[in-house]
Amino acid sequence: MLSSFSTRFPSLCFLVFLICVGGVLSSSDPPSKIGKGYRLISVEETSDGAIVGNLQVKQQNQIYGPDISYLQIFVKHETEDRLRVHITDAEKQRWEVPYNLLPREQPPKLKQTIGRSRKIPISVSEFSGNELIFSYTADPFSFAVKRKSNGQTLFNSSSDQSDQFGQMVFKDQYLEISTKLPKDASLYGLGEITQPHGIKLYPNDPYTLYTTDVSAINLNTDLYGSHPVYMDLRNVDGDANAHGVLLLNSNGMDVFYKGTSLTYKVIGGVFDFYFFAGPTPLAVVDQYTALVGRPAPMPYWSLGFHQCRWGYHNLSVVEDVVDNYKKAKIPLDVIWNDDDHMDGHKDFTLNPHNYPRPKLLAFLEKIHNIGMKYIVIIDPGIGVNSTYGVYQRGMANDVFIKYEGEPYLAQVWPGAVHFPDFLNPKTVSWWGDEIRRFHELVPVDGLWIDMNEASNFCSGLCKIPKGKQCPTGTGPGWICCLDCKNITKTRWDDPPYKINASGLQVPIGFKTIATSAYHYNGVLEYNAHSLYGFSQSIATHKGLQDLEGKRPFILSRSTFVGSGKYAAHWTGDNKGTWEDLKYSISTVLNFGIFGVPMVGSDICGFYPAPTEELCNRWIEVGAFYPFSRDHANYYSPRQELYQWESVAESARNALGMRYKLLPYLYTLNYEAHISGAPIARPLFFSFPNYTECYDLSTQFLLGSSVMVSPVLEKGKTEVKALFPPGSWYSLFDMTQSIVSKGGQYVTLDAPLHVVNVHLYQNTILPMQQGGLISKEARMTPFSLIVAFPAGADGGQAKGKLFLDDDELPEMKLGNGYSTYVDFYATVNQGAVKVWSDVQESKFALNKGWYIEKISVLGISGSAQASTLEVDGNPVNDVSKIEFSSSEQNHLNVLESENKQKTLMVEVKGLKFPVGKNFAMSWKMGI
Repeated sequence: MLSSFSTRFPSLCFLVFLICVGGVLSSSDPPSKIGKGYRLISVEETSDGAIVGNLQVKQQNQIYGPDISYLQIFVKHETEDRLRVHITDAEKQRWEVPYNLLPREQPPKLKQTIGRSRKIPISVSEFSGNELIFSYTADPFSFAVKRKSNGQTLFNSSSDQSDQFGQMVFKDQYLEISTKLPKDASLYGLGEITQPHGIKLYPNDPYTLYTTDVSAINLNTDLYGSHPVYMDLRNVDGDANAHGVLLLNSNGMDVFYKGTSLTYKVIGGVFDFYFFAGPTPLAVVDQYTALVGRPAPMPYWSLGFHQCRWGYHNLSVVEDVVDNYKKAKIPLDVIWNDDDHMDGHKDFTLNPHNYPRPKLLAFLEKIHNIGMKYIVIIDPGIGVNSTYGVYQRGMANDVFIKYEGEPYLAQVWPGAVHFPDFLNPKTVSWWGDEIRRFHELVPVDGLWIDMNEASNFCSGLCKIPKGKQCPTGTGPGWICCLDCKNITKTRWDDPPYKINASGLQVPIGFKTIATSAYHYNGVLEYNAHSLYGFSQSIATHKGLQDLEGKRPFILSRSTFVGSGKYAAHWTGDNKGTWEDLKYSISTVLNFGIFGVPMVGSDICGFYPAPTEELCNRWIEVGAFYPFSRDHANYYSPRQELYQWESVAESARNALGMRYKLLPYLYTLNYEAHISGAPIARPLFFSFPNYTECYDLSTQFLLGSSVMVSPVLEKGKTEVKALFPPGSWYSLFDMTQSIVSKGGQYVTLDAPLHVVNVHLYQNTILPMQQGGLISKEARMTPFSLIVAFPAGADGGQAKGKLFLDDDELPEMKLGNGYSTYVDFYATVNQGAVKVWSDVQESKFALNKGWYIEKISVLGISGSAQASTLEVDGNPVNDVSKIEFSSSEQNHLNVLESENKQKTLMVEVKGLKFPVGKNFAMSWKMGI
């Protein structure tokens, strides 16, 4: 849905905005170095092999408030490849991300007396683990983290006179710490931010983390999520190593990346650093998600195509959309409603006139029977309305965030609202009960939680106006119509350090919940603000799973560290522009690094209207987002993919390929769930030693070996694509290949309806025949694409396939409802062998799935094949089995060069059960 903040960017509106908030706020410029830091006064080892020490401030100052005099530092190698460094006030408890929301080890309790443990000499000391070494200097205190294998310094908080940054600062509302970086380190992460320069962090760009309802069209601005984690990839003499750094802190922060240093300026909480040793990008995400939570398993249908629009005014429009997709032969699995189905924008209600329940239930029965699904939106704000049951039950259960003892009043789409406090266990129970009641009213298949930063159309302390209607029912619904006054009386509403909130240094309570409001147990909104969407995702996940014990599907706009365990994400309100199409790739790839692999952008843009050409190109990218959904704004013209015949053709082509790849995508979904591996990922994940792809943001991989190289510019009918070293085969025409020696750019033809998708060597790709709905596509015969290095005398390839009952909440082997298959292939001087190794065969055998075709790419030799064997037995009657071969065309080899002849060999007419081991071999004529 349109952000409350979305329309503030035309210049006039922007000017009005500045006047409204009294001009841009700015911090009085403090010195770049604040204070003299801390000294280590004691240190001891704990019984479980950690170290605990105390720090004392060297010299008090009042910049941003008084320093905390004594700190406790706790350091532990929690696993072989994860190190934790936790620094907090030594004398009293401080706010931290709640341990029940994000489960992790508790640091030791604070000691009542400081400095009684063993005194230490002023020297450098080391604390070594399996992969990482922690070292410290006592006075002034600083610490460093090194990689054990090569001695590389990954983090170094010391400050020299020549450095722009100073020593560590720890005040109640201002924490600062820096690290030095080598010039050639490539950094990724620190989001959610629309990054104009691509996926790689760019020196001197602002990185502010604070969840805000600001449209994604705004560059270098804190958006809907807060992910204070980055990956650092370094290549030294051809040897690449990656590591990760998480600062687990939910308070607002500015992060200043200067290229050779990175400085955190945080307005509360503690320093709770986690260092992940890698050394590969995949290993970093594995180690990160092992801590913050493995990505949620997604149901099979969620990997199909989704259609949504804000402005489907009545049910007949929705029925019409579904019919038109079918007529146009464009795949569609899920139809969505924004708030059009609601009665007066109120959550968990139905509009009796436009979405009459009997007709809606009949429609849902019809689409459910063919395997289609239905999802609706809910916003957190609960309309203040004495006749509204959800509100009545919320008030009776005391579930709302408070201000001065009363539920905090805000405005969103229904008008005056209160916000549920998802940190309160009673709220979680009440929310689950409201989901159950709504599901009895409308059997939805998932929930879309929006506006949960939380978004508020007003700011400050508000009252419902007397004598006027709010909202008025005319004009834009996001104009504040409550009577409000600014709150500046507390240090929470007006903190001493101003983060660059909304990219404009607005007050941190602007257009959200006042930061002096409080949650359950007196928790301040100031501290918990960026956790709101995360806590709502957890409550929604529990509510949906408790319904029928099925695997939940939740789409959340606001996210935090660990959100991927519960929800998918879309990148919010984007624009129908070529720039936004390009930006979407970087944001999608970042969320894979954040442990939220099920992610996509609004295809064709949320607003305003895209051009026909742009929509063609966008579906050719969006068909390969992990989460693929067309979504448009109320005020935009219709943009379903069938609205233009040219776009329909591009959609049939690109989505046709997606639906053939569903077995592969679903297996990637399983891998994400067990190891955090992103579904869509940057090329450097597979080619970490190939530095040319470190800042590549215009192409991406699905899994380790399917590369998408889309057109991202107006009027272009070719694309210059980077091919890392090796053999690549076009998935749309497997006779076309690229053999990249050492890595190179190749210009590919890309007329309007064509997207270039290539498969890398050494891969076995499982596919099916596709269809218009995933339920149908899932029952079609399988084929395997085996890609060898082109023309190699010897080569091998591997692939995998995970299949299960996708309704089950857990995604795992060993329950009788899943099957896992490893595929292998070798070629050796013309002898080809392809075989499988099946775990848990029962599920796939019961489904009757079988492999009917195997295509082998990159084979050298003649077209004749002989001595075919299946499971070790010669096949004499080959009447059912068809061999065919086609010569492959190496696109990047010049006519004048010596062309090596390679073949695509297809073996059809097979009937190998997926759930049973098979082995097939033959010899090619040489």
